[in-house]
Amino acid sequence: MLMRPDLRTQQRDFLLGITRAITAQLDQSEVLRRVLHASLAMLAGRVGIVALTDRADGKLVIRAYSGINADVVPQLNHLLHELMSARDDDGFSREYLNAKLQEMADAIDKRLEQSIAMPLVFAGNPLGLLIVFRSYHTAITPEDLSALQSFADQAAIAVNNAQLYGEIAHERKRLAAILNSSGDGVFTMSPDLRFLQVNAAFERMTGWRNAEAIDRHKSEIINWARLDSPDIEQALEAGWAATDARDDQRESLYVEGDLIRRDSSELSIGITYAPLRSAEGRLVSIIGNVRDITNFRKAQEMQSLFISTVHHELRTPIAIIKGYASTLGRNDVEWDYDTVRNYVAIIEEETDRLTALVEDLLTASKIQATRELQLNIADTDLHAVAAQSVARLESGVSQVIVLSFPEDFPVIQGDAARLRQVIDNLLTNAIKYSPAKSTITVGGRYSRTTVTVFVRDEGPGIASDQLERIFERFYRIDDRLTRRTQGTGLGLYLARAIVQTHGGDISVKSAVGSGSTFYFSLPRG
Repeated sequence: MLMRPDLRTQQRDFLLGITRAITAQLDQSEVLRRVLHASLAMLAGRVGIVALTDRADGKLVIRAYSGINADVVPQLNHLLHELMSARDDDGFSREYLNAKLQEMADAIDKRLEQSIAMPLVFAGNPLGLLIVFRSYHTAITPEDLSALQSFADQAAIAVNNAQLYGEIAHERKRLAAILNSSGDGVFTMSPDLRFLQVNAAFERMTGWRNAEAIDRHKSEIINWARLDSPDIEQALEAGWAATDARDDQRESLYVEGDLIRRDSSELSIGITYAPLRSAEGRLVSIIGNVRDITNFRKAQEMQSLFISTVHHELRTPIAIIKGYASTLGRNDVEWDYDTVRNYVAIIEEETDRLTALVEDLLTASKIQATRELQLNIADTDLHAVAAQSVARLESGVSQVIVLSFPEDFPVIQGDAARLRQVIDNLLTNAIKYSPAKSTITVGGRYSRTTVTVFVRDEGPGIASDQLERIFERFYRIDDRLTRRTQGTGLGLYLARAIVQTHGGDISVKSAVGSGSTFYFSLPRG
């Protein structure tokens, strides 16, 4: 007997009290602690175990215990696994269950004489097993079993609720971690456009912290310096999130423009709004995803400038070639030899210029498409390659070009044609931006493992904030001299790609008013 017959009322009161206390909790650890405490008190037990079913593999695993040394728990888990493995559609036999419980009692303390196991089941779903061991043996009446079963049912409800709460809490933390680690800003708003939550990226973009943004109206947080299309307010007025809206009107809404941040600076962003609805179709909240499109816009501007520049760069040599060819082809004029020779030289020069431009465009396209360059590796004398570049480019220029290589400059393994393209680009830039009668130096030095080639000019120099970007595709320095100078913004991009494909590095040292020196280093091996 659990209690004397004259204590039945106290038993019911006790059972009611502990079930209320258990079901009031949502923390699983605390629920299991209370279940153990109550079961040991009801049954005058010495040892208690709560084992729950692992949802991943269906095994019973001890989640709470009392009166047991921790080093015994693995052995008990093994016995519980054997017990579950023997289970079939009809469960397992009472004899087998009693045998396993006796093995568990012996593993804990051979002085334990009786074990009582109560399954924890909720809505037909087995959640686990509650086991109490006693150091004495006594009979259990049907009334006692009924009371125990009632307690086990209430304990199962509490465990189920705690598990659901734990899963919800875990999912909430997981989503919060995802949102806060996202590079995009994310926020939620109520249907009346008041902020409910923002993530860390949104805080960085706008300058509004989550605690400050909550319950503020969108008009206080998101102010536009420029907007390319109607925002969410106009979309809502047009029925974008109406319950009876067509499916195409329930799709996400995208707007972009320049946001005025909290510190009054501006940031180019794109916002994607998506409606979150209840089962009845009612608008519950609006989710917004904010992306910084500053670099995208800069890339678009650079590409537009590139297309315009290439158009000009292609038309100029073509027009010159056509003009001189047409002049030479006139039937009403007899040209002398020197004139023909000069005109042909100009046509050849412009053809070379056009060929170089087309080659740069094709090379850039290949790099973007395949992320690599094909090299024809052979013995390469960079001193000789540099001398060829100087000889080709120094005629007709107003600067003085000086070669400065040591006599024993080593031969390396490389693609001579590609490396000449690098030197040509660096030398061409130096000529473009250097004043007349200034000196341009093309030189080299070497160590035990590397060779380095440099091109030094006495031009206007480069601002420090632009040094990191000059090797980007299509990028051109934004100053008056650059705008007066022809170029596609591909030369340094291609030079870096060629050098890096050789396993080397390219860099620049420069300061405004002090000229620039470009270096590229290659391995000797």
